[in-house]
Amino acid sequence: MKDSVWKIIFVTGGSISGLGKWVTASSIWKLLKSAWLSVGMVKMDPYLQVDAWTMSPYEHGEVFVTEDGSETDLDLWNYERFTWENLWADSNITTWKVYLNVINKERKWEYLWKTVQIIPHITNEIKDNILKTSGNCDVTIVEVWWTVWDIESQPFLEAIRQMKEDIWKNNVLYVHVAPLLYLDFSWEVKTKLIQHSIIKLREYWIIADILVCRTNSEVSNDIKDKISMLCGIYKENIIEAKNANSIYEVPRKLKEQDLDKIILEHFDIKWKKSDLSNWNNLVEKIISPKREITIWVIWKYVEFEDTYKSINEAFIHAWVANDVKVRLNWINSEKLEWEDSQKILKWLYDEGKLSGMLIPGGFWGRGVEWKINAVKFARENGVPFLWICLWLQVAVIEFARNVCGMKWADSTEFNKETVFPIVDFMEWQDDDIDKWWTMRLGRYDAVLEKWSLANELYGEVNISERHRHRYEVNPKYHDVLRENGLVLSGMSPDGKLVEFVELENHPYFIATQAHPEFKSRLESPHPLFVGLVKSSL
Repeated sequence: MKDSVWKIIFVTGGSISGLGKWVTASSIWKLLKSAWLSVGMVKMDPYLQVDAWTMSPYEHGEVFVTEDGSETDLDLWNYERFTWENLWADSNITTWKVYLNVINKERKWEYLWKTVQIIPHITNEIKDNILKTSGNCDVTIVEVWWTVWDIESQPFLEAIRQMKEDIWKNNVLYVHVAPLLYLDFSWEVKTKLIQHSIIKLREYWIIADILVCRTNSEVSNDIKDKISMLCGIYKENIIEAKNANSIYEVPRKLKEQDLDKIILEHFDIKWKKSDLSNWNNLVEKIISPKREITIWVIWKYVEFEDTYKSINEAFIHAWVANDVKVRLNWINSEKLEWEDSQKILKWLYDEGKLSGMLIPGGFWGRGVEWKINAVKFARENGVPFLWICLWLQVAVIEFARNVCGMKWADSTEFNKETVFPIVDFMEWQDDDIDKWWTMRLGRYDAVLEKWSLANELYGEVNISERHRHRYEVNPKYHDVLRENGLVLSGMSPDGKLVEFVELENHPYFIATQAHPEFKSRLESPHPLFVGLVKSSL
């Protein structure tokens, strides 16, 4: 293994969570990509799930879906939106995924008569997963979730320690992110959390090469001297990560401190100056927009904004494309009385406090009746709106009830006894206890109707989007929907599944069964969000 060409950066966190390890890792990725290197990305999650779909959105935020249909922690999308590259199931390594592979190998007698242990079998499995993902990349970045203090991280930390021996010293780089505290009641900067974090890291025989200090104040030369002396890190390798106006500003801040140069010199890679000029121009539009509009987002999971993190970021990308700040007003769908919703929305619209509307994806029927009423309002009053995933189905239900005359139209997800199952299972779906495995997950192709709004926005007929849902618009009702004026503007290649619906003679009435927010990037904003913001202007 020592003859390998692998070069790997490990990003760890110390003392407390929430420091922004993913921002550091993503920014390093951006810097190296801008220096024309091929860069891989891996997230190691020590939680005891195979993947993230059983985790509560109230605790960990939204579940992200990769192109190949893996449900992962949202940080993989955080990585993706800093570049144009897609990540895959192998980019997310979880504790149970590792243990499951080891247990399966043991059952197949692959370890012969050896005693299966954390070291070397679990740590070897972790290392194999990292190297498999690294492939032929010039550099691979690996983020270790949680902190060096968490018991769940221990096998992962041991594995990354071993890799320095496995692939030679100069082919591994350890970046540690730790908090530098400023006590406003005593006007002091405290380095103790950093010191203890470095000490804990050394208990695993890991010596940090670069220290990223998360802080809300500047890191003076005196403080850097102190940290350098007490932690044994070169002063020039101590990087200030001060709170920024936008996370997208971080790559520029790190480049100003020559972080890219430090990394490339460590790996003995010929110095290639990274070019962030286009990126920086886009960031300036985030910081200094020319205008402002308000879009209302009707949501269910109100306790934790990261539940809709990708929606938030997709609007930032769209505001850059339109050079207009998008102020999002999040409204809890359960706190508005159904019978009053039309009056409330009409008042907001007339007062100029509502320029457009969006309902993000979700599951089950909580808050659905109010949202059906919101669809009716937007449809009848010409309010620009974008409905995503489940809410395409809700838009179809509203249209069936109020335009097609099917008063009791519904989804069997909400009402199994409905006489008009506008939304239902498909014949190939089996309603059993393992229903999650019948979901459509990951990339699916769609064919857009020529001259439709969807076709105009995408600029092409054949497109693909990522999905995460189970129910579908019932093919039995496709014809009656079309006959009454609903445009089924995007279908699966076999013509059986509805992917997009829209209305003619409306400023912006479009819904998609997919999750377009998963594919939006700062440098490549998603056309559906760009179109909503443009129409809302």
